Amino acid sequence: MTLEDRNNNLKETTKSLNVWDYKPWWCQPWSIILTGISIIVTSWLLTKIVWIAIGISIPIILWWVYFLIFYPQLFKQLNS
Repeated sequence: MTLEDRNNNLKETTKSLNVWDYKPWWCQPWSIILTGISIIVTSWLLTKIVWIAIGISIPIILWWVYFLIFYPQLFKQLNS
């Protein structure tokens, strides 16, 4: 058994409490934040209307709060 095989076996038997270890690269905090900021900035650049940018920002910020703060805490509680 090689060192790589041992590391793979250890990873399989050790359960991570970090939800981001189970998510693909495009579903990591940095990509979620970058995408949200890009959408908000683009809405502002295209329309130059504050209310549209705010209207787009609110659901994105609510999603961030849920998915980047509450969901990882819940995941950790349920798996510990």
